Amino acid sequence: MLNNSSKVAIYMQGHLFTDYGKMGHGALRYLSNEIVAVIDSENSGKNIKDCFPIDKSVPIVKDIDTAISNGAEVLLLGIASSGGKIPESWLPIIDRAIFKGLSIINGLHDELEMKFKDSLSINQWIWDVRIPQFTPRIAAARALKTNNKRILCVGTDMACGKMTTGLELYKWAKENKIKSSFIATGQIGITVTGKGIPLDAYKVDHACGAVEQMVLKESKSDWVFIEGQGSLLHPGSTATLPLMRGSCATHLILCHRANMTHLGPPAEHIKIPNLKNVIELNESLLNACGTFMSAKVIGISLNTEGLSDKEALKEIDYWEAQTNLPVTDVIRFGPKKLAKAIK
Repeated sequence: MLNNSSKVAIYMQGHLFTDYGKMGHGALRYLSNEIVAVIDSENSGKNIKDCFPIDKSVPIVKDIDTAISNGAEVLLLGIASSGGKIPESWLPIIDRAIFKGLSIINGLHDELEMKFKDSLSINQWIWDVRIPQFTPRIAAARALKTNNKRILCVGTDMACGKMTTGLELYKWAKENKIKSSFIATGQIGITVTGKGIPLDAYKVDHACGAVEQMVLKESKSDWVFIEGQGSLLHPGSTATLPLMRGSCATHLILCHRANMTHLGPPAEHIKIPNLKNVIELNESLLNACGTFMSAKVIGISLNTEGLSDKEALKEIDYWEAQTNLPVTDVIRFGPKKLAKAIK
């Protein structure tokens, strides 16, 4: 599969600046491979470093052939379409990429390997990231018997910074010589770290057990960061409870987008409660009337994208005053404030 020397192009047609482009955004920020192009004809000629606070110079090109001329060896599908379906309009692009010798990274639910296997040459591959690699035991709160700190990011909505927060804290912990692990639970985290579980691809009965198995594997780490998924507030999300039960988290970090009052589409009619109430909800459900850990939200990771530094600091100060918790934007100001709250 993907090795560190492979050069990657990211397909983001029409979604460079939307939440559906989160797979591409995550890869741009955290993938260690050289990224030689982002494909989006609507923004061709621009550079990623001029569009996002990402310290990488990556040209945005109009098509797959231009990406190949830039040296691309792997095409990463950087759009997380609704429901994980691969649109029919993508198939000619995928077919063209395979014909030109590229391998494919697919983070959607629809599998591509079986569909295109007869078109692959010996050195080509398709990585369908969202395929479960094992069937776990039924969960039994076995993680309660471990003695480390297990930090789970929870959110007020989808795509609000749970993975980013976890990865930034994990990076900080490693830099500060803390024996740490990061458990990826979604397609982006798995792609950039090379391991993990596609939680939303597991049967409901197996989801808690899959998380538990991964947490137990990391029992020798002092800090274990579990990538959060979904939100208890979202009517289409079922991932948060298995993460809570499987990890038996000892610490929670709440992730939220600044100034966001309602959930994103298709649930934009649902209002987000006051963050103090959201904190109480997550703590109460995790603790289950004292059945599990009496874990607390120890801080808030606030996504202040789109705000000036002055506006961002004002939002941070407001929520610190409201909740008496440390609040920061881990990308803009770093994760140290949250890391120091892990005790």
